[in-house]
Amino acid sequence: MTDLWLVGWRRLVLAFGLGAVVALGQAPLGFWWATIPALGGLIWLLGRHQGLKPAFWTGLAAGSGYFALALSWIVEPFLVDITRHGWMAPFALVGLSVGLGLFWAVAAALAAALPRPALAFVASFVALEWLRGVILTGFPWAMIGHVWIGTPVDQLAAVLGPSGLSLLTLLVAALPIVGRVRGALAATVLLVAVAGLGQWRLSQPLPAPRDQTLRLVQPNAEQALKWDDALAEDFLDRLLTLTADGTPADLTIWPETAVPYMLEYAPDVADMIVAASDGKPVAAGIQREEAGRFYNSLRVLEGTGVETARYDKAHLVPFGEYMPFGDLAYDWFGIQAFAAQAGATYSAGPGPDVLDLGTLGKVLPLICYEVIFPREVNAVTTRADWMLQITNDAWFGIRTGPFQHFAQARLRAIEQGLPLVRVANTGITAVIDARGRVTDQLPFGVMAALDTKVPGALPPTPYSRWGDGPVLLLLAALGLATFLRRRTA
Repeated sequence: MTDLWLVGWRRLVLAFGLGAVVALGQAPLGFWWATIPALGGLIWLLGRHQGLKPAFWTGLAAGSGYFALALSWIVEPFLVDITRHGWMAPFALVGLSVGLGLFWAVAAALAAALPRPALAFVASFVALEWLRGVILTGFPWAMIGHVWIGTPVDQLAAVLGPSGLSLLTLLVAALPIVGRVRGALAATVLLVAVAGLGQWRLSQPLPAPRDQTLRLVQPNAEQALKWDDALAEDFLDRLLTLTADGTPADLTIWPETAVPYMLEYAPDVADMIVAASDGKPVAAGIQREEAGRFYNSLRVLEGTGVETARYDKAHLVPFGEYMPFGDLAYDWFGIQAFAAQAGATYSAGPGPDVLDLGTLGKVLPLICYEVIFPREVNAVTTRADWMLQITNDAWFGIRTGPFQHFAQARLRAIEQGLPLVRVANTGITAVIDARGRVTDQLPFGVMAALDTKVPGALPPTPYSRWGDGPVLLLLAALGLATFLRRRTA
C-alpha cells in the first residue's frame, strides 16, 4: 500500500528535517547518537518509492537541510559589515546548502539506479563526499565522519583518514536497514570494536614533550575593528605587551594577519617585535608584498628583526582571499579589480612546506583554512616534528564555525600522529597532542597568552604513509558488492 505521507512535498520536508538532525553530530554539539538514526531514517526513506527522480530530490532536500544547519556560520562574514554585506547572508547560506546538497542528491540517484540501494548509497555517498574535498579546490568541511571527533572512534582516522570515519558512520546507519536485527547487531559490534580499539590507542603513552617553551598570543581583535587605522597601534600594543610579559619564551607565536602593518612599509615594526621577545624568535601572521603581489604569510623574526623563515599561504579561500579567474580577467580584458597580479587579492604561495626552526624542530605551518585539507597536509614529503596553525576565526562568529574549524585541526593531528599548536585571534588557541587530545587551551574570546610546550610526536601513521588509498579500495569493494545480488521486489 502506498504511503501517501511519504509522497511529494511531505517527503521532501521529512528528508530536509532528517538532514538537519544528521548535522547535530557536528561540533560544537557532537550528538553522534542523533546522527546515526537520522541517517538510517534517510536510507530507509530512499528505499521507498524508488526511482531516479524522487531519489534525487529526496537526497537534495536532505543534503540542503544538513548543510543549512552545519554551515550556518557562513552568514557570519557578511555580518561583520552588516550595512554593506548583510543582505548577501541568506543568499550565501541557501546557495551553499543547495549546492553542496547536490552531492547527496547524486549519491541518492546513483543508489536508486543500482542493485542493493542501501549499500550503494553508502559507497556512492562516501565517494562523492571525498570528491567534494577535491573538486573546484575542494571543501571537505562538515564531513559526516567528523561527528566522531572527540570520541575514541576518531582514532580510526590514523588508519583510514576522515573518509574512513564517514564510511564507518554510513555503514553503522545502513546495516540495520539492510539486515534488520542481524544488521543492527553487526552495526553495534562494528562500532563497539572501533571504539574499543580507539580507547586502547588513547591509553598508550606518548613521547615526552619538547624542551622548548612556546608563548601563544591571543589578541582578541574584533573583526569589525581589526583593520581600523585608528586602532592599529592599540592592537599591536596588545601583541607586544603579551609577548613581553614575564620570561621570554623560546618561541612566541602570533595568529594569522595579527600585525596591522606591513614590514615592507613599516620596517621599525620588526624591531618592536623582537624587542618585546628579547630577541627570541617570533612567528607572526604578517601580510607581505613582493613585486606588486600580496601574500598572507607566516614570518619568523628574531635577533635584530631579521626574517629567518617564511611561509606564504598556498590554499586560499575562493571569493574571500582571491577571485577565481581574476588573473585571467586581467590578462584578457584588463579588469584589475579581481586580479592577484594587480594586488587586488592575495596571491598563493608555492605550496605546503616544512620550516626548519633549529632546536625548535621542523614545523609544518598551516594558515587558517589550510588545516581542513587532509590530503594536502598528507602530501608534504618531509616529516615534521609538529604542526602549527595560525588563524583568525573571528570571521566565523562565536557559535559553530570556530568549534568546527578547531575539531578539524584535532583530526589532522590524529591522521599524522603529530602534535598541533593552534594560535587564533579570538579563539580557539590550544595545544593538541599526537592523538588529537587537547592538552592546553586559552579561554574563548579573551585577550591572553599561554605558555606551553609541544607534546611528543608519534611514528608515521598508516594514513600518513598511504593516504586515502585503503579507504578508496574499500569503497570500490563495497561498490562491487552491490552487484552481487539483484534487488528483490
